[in-house]
Amino acid sequence: MSTQSTAYSILELAVVSEGNSIPETFKNALSLARRAEGLGYKRFWVSEHHNTISACSCSPPVVVGHLAAGTKSIRVGSGGVMLPNHSPLVVAEQFGTLGSLYPNRIDLGIGRAPGTDEATIAAIRSDFMEASRSFPSELEKIQRYFSKENETSSVRATVAEDVDVPLFLLGASSGSARLAAERGLPYAFASHFAASQLFNALETYRNEFKPSSTFAKPYAMAAVNVIIADTDEKAGSMFTSLLRMFVDLATKDQNYLQPPTEFTDKILSASKHPALQQMTKYTFVGSKDRVKAQLEEFLRKTAVDEVIAVTPTYDHQDRLRSYELLAEIMGEINAEKKLADPASEEKPLSPYEVNAGVVEI
Repeated sequence: MSTQSTAYSILELAVVSEGNSIPETFKNALSLARRAEGLGYKRFWVSEHHNTISACSCSPPVVVGHLAAGTKSIRVGSGGVMLPNHSPLVVAEQFGTLGSLYPNRIDLGIGRAPGTDEATIAAIRSDFMEASRSFPSELEKIQRYFSKENETSSVRATVAEDVDVPLFLLGASSGSARLAAERGLPYAFASHFAASQLFNALETYRNEFKPSSTFAKPYAMAAVNVIIADTDEKAGSMFTSLLRMFVDLATKDQNYLQPPTEFTDKILSASKHPALQQMTKYTFVGSKDRVKAQLEEFLRKTAVDEVIAVTPTYDHQDRLRSYELLAEIMGEINAEKKLADPASEEKPLSPYEVNAGVVEI
């Protein structure tokens, strides 16, 4: 395992639990962001999904602004903006505005997937497929809009020019890893639901990385599902909500996040399906000691610079507790790394500085 400290962050899906309202879900998200800020989490990202009752984060820049206004220091961003759904100019204007309102705190994570079904894709943007095929050039437009050099262009996002909003590329394939490497961008792999190409993508990214004006070295992140409780039994019960959510996604059933239940024969049978096992491959469930061992193994094999945790639990207090325990785990892991190699102590990294660093579990 690398002796460099591993950053830890949160990916907020804004999952709506059965019996909760959308306003309550956003209130809980802000409550979690504030708690995370005090627990040492590096960033708090929100996802983009459309036409689903189970997640209400359909407008990342609006939610990011809400969370940034309610916190003081934690970095807030998109995990991510699904670029083919949007105009690059408008995205640059939105996040440039956020970057001006909340200096040195806003991240722009960009992805390529639609985050919804085919009918909704057509409703969002009729030329989605063309925009998807043009993703590299669309990404380049955003980079240009944020550059100081764009002030001489005929089309400008004046609120974004030379504003400190680092770009992150999100993906789940070697193709996205290669693009991130070519552009010298940090790369976040969606291993919380699409794990099959994790190692190939990380290897491609690190081997092909080209230093950019903002990132001298590769910076790899991995999203994982984490559910921690004071006992293995409690965490296992909480995990049933996530399993049922994945089953609903696989079967295209619209459902709110369901309360924990017993491990019925139906749930056990579904959990053994190859598709569901692939979706939950990097899901760490249990008591603090159990999850710490799982995370240590994951970090040893991936050497990612940052883990970004997804914790869709039915009860908000259970989620707060899980993230409290995760912060304790990461604090212990990082302290043990420093003890193993005191020379690894170094100056704090800026948002643009990186350490390199990638599992089969």
